[in-house]
Amino acid sequence: MKRVLLSAVALCLLLAAGARAQGEKGGEDVERGRVRAPELEGGRGWLNTDKPLSIAGLRGKVVLLDFWTYGCVNCMHVIPDLKRLEEKYPNELVVIGVHSAKFENEKETENIRRIILRYGLEHPVVNDADFRIWKAYAVHAWPTLVLVDPSGYVVGQVAGEGHFDVLDGAVNELVNEAKKRGTLDTRPVKFALERAKTGDLPLAFPGKVLADERGDRLFVSDSNHNRVVVTKLDGTLLYTVGSGARGRRDGTFDTATFDGPQGLALDGETLYVADTRNHLLRRVDLKARSVETAAGTGAQARDYDFRSGPALTTPLNSPWDLALVGRTLYVAMAGPHQIWKLDLDSREVSVYAGTGREARNDGKRVGEFEDPGAAAFAQPSGLAAAGAQTLYVSDAESNIVRAVSGEEVRTLAGGDLFDFGDRDGEGDEVRLQHPLGLALDAGRLYIADTYNHKLKVLDPRARTVKTFAGTGRPGQADGARPEFYEPGGLSIAGGKLYVADTNNHAVRVLDLKTKQTTTLMLRGLKPPAASAAVADTAGPEEAAPNAEQSKVPAQRLASAGDAALVIEVALPAGYHVNTDAPNRYAVTVEDGAQSLALADADPKSLGKTTKDLRLPVRVPLRAAAAGAARLRVSLRLYYCREDNTGTCRIKTLVWLVPVELTADPAAPREIRLQGKVEAKDEG
Repeated sequence: MKRVLLSAVALCLLLAAGARAQGEKGGEDVERGRVRAPELEGGRGWLNTDKPLSIAGLRGKVVLLDFWTYGCVNCMHVIPDLKRLEEKYPNELVVIGVHSAKFENEKETENIRRIILRYGLEHPVVNDADFRIWKAYAVHAWPTLVLVDPSGYVVGQVAGEGHFDVLDGAVNELVNEAKKRGTLDTRPVKFALERAKTGDLPLAFPGKVLADERGDRLFVSDSNHNRVVVTKLDGTLLYTVGSGARGRRDGTFDTATFDGPQGLALDGETLYVADTRNHLLRRVDLKARSVETAAGTGAQARDYDFRSGPALTTPLNSPWDLALVGRTLYVAMAGPHQIWKLDLDSREVSVYAGTGREARNDGKRVGEFEDPGAAAFAQPSGLAAAGAQTLYVSDAESNIVRAVSGEEVRTLAGGDLFDFGDRDGEGDEVRLQHPLGLALDAGRLYIADTYNHKLKVLDPRARTVKTFAGTGRPGQADGARPEFYEPGGLSIAGGKLYVADTNNHAVRVLDLKTKQTTTLMLRGLKPPAASAAVADTAGPEEAAPNAEQSKVPAQRLASAGDAALVIEVALPAGYHVNTDAPNRYAVTVEDGAQSLALADADPKSLGKTTKDLRLPVRVPLRAAAAGAARLRVSLRLYYCREDNTGTCRIKTLVWLVPVELTADPAAPREIRLQGKVEAKDEG
């Protein structure tokens, strides 16, 4: 078979590495210089599929393995390339994510499931928490992509981001070669996606918040709904910015589009938004109710030698947070591991701090890439400014908090790229885990210690860190002992700390005096129309997620006249049916149609999807004669917490109902079905 080289620079063939990986097996998988791809064994669980996958089972397909970890911004940059490849080769290519976690928090399958939902991944993912698949393929860096041909042999691997053209060319050549040989399997492969198991909520993975005490406003980056939500500080909806569709269109609030907005900064009646996945900064005129681009081209910057340039012609790279000081807008540019700034008067962008090298390195604010005396960051993701004197930076991948003051950058507290954990203390002895947010109040710096599910407080002068709230376990308990789930953004107003509790799809409010936490009720907010249009992803009942089938005893029913089927379901305490979601019920007369029929519909089958479903569901029947019949009844419910936060789940209940129609005048005229959703179904 013809070998495919994926570029002499970008791709490194796996012959030597693969041979080493196979050495312990006696080398039986090395044939004529080719290395058979190791099987995908040792994972802790699979997602986006109802069963584990194997290289052998995918024979005839080109397979692309994406080794990633979800806190890595460079891994996130690969996702659009993977989607383009999946769309271009829908029946020829299978992408499999191999999630080999860096952080302890990232090893949990449920947390990976949340990130799959957050980034809209539609390919299978295996939780390689123990690095067994990583080691089998001799991988050394995130992200790494490994290409396997239709015969199950490794072609090569490429590390880093920005290799779409190389991969596209290689996949195309492998597909064409397999077509010529007649070894290509083009049968469609369908997967059980995680998104089909959850319903939509008013907020979807909110990333950042900004509280405006003077204006009694709260701005929320509703990141996965691609919009900004504006409420009063008590949660009453004022308006939303953006249609909810993914895009980068300027225009009115109703027509403008974003893609994964994060950081926010307010300048009077102008709101600046870090439009992260669009690689843009957007300017929102709150009076004119319009959105325009303030910086960026929409393309991802790849020039690490950049120093300054015009805002609208200079590409950006994953801007994650913003801080406004006077007429300077500071930008945590997570992609190139730098801090940039936008001069609002000259409309020029420039590098403010960091060489672009990914590292924990203190020193002078700017310098050349390899300058050992210059400061280096690792995915800066949160900013807070103490006037013009000091800019505080949450340096997520280095697990530290930095201070930029004058011409110097110094670390206040935390570990390093691979020195992370959960430990209070002073200076370098402190351990954080991927902190994403900061807020400054009365000389104290509050930290969203994201992967520890905690809020901590730092005294910048003493360099001491203490846990302020959170148990360290993911959850959503309110009160004096609250729980959070990967909090990402913080803001303070009126003695209250507002928290973007990302994985709980909620805004939490913590009273700084009493330390009591509540979940903010967002009154009047609904998912955007663009989201609701694709919300019904559960599919037919027989293939529905979380389906549970029950056989019930024969039900007696009067054999003449009008009758009814009544369906009641008990939900877990504190949950309700989401009446904005496409709930569905279906009833089919599978046998005995001469004795029993559905009224007001096709006499044999009724299927109805409705967004205003109320329990109990009542379906009219018509009994015609004594005899036997059989019904098949299904009910698919979207159910959510009463405050419409947390996770909105889907449950499908199916009943097989034998019916005995009798002339007994005392026989009932209703068939009552009882269902129950257990608390475990919510998790």
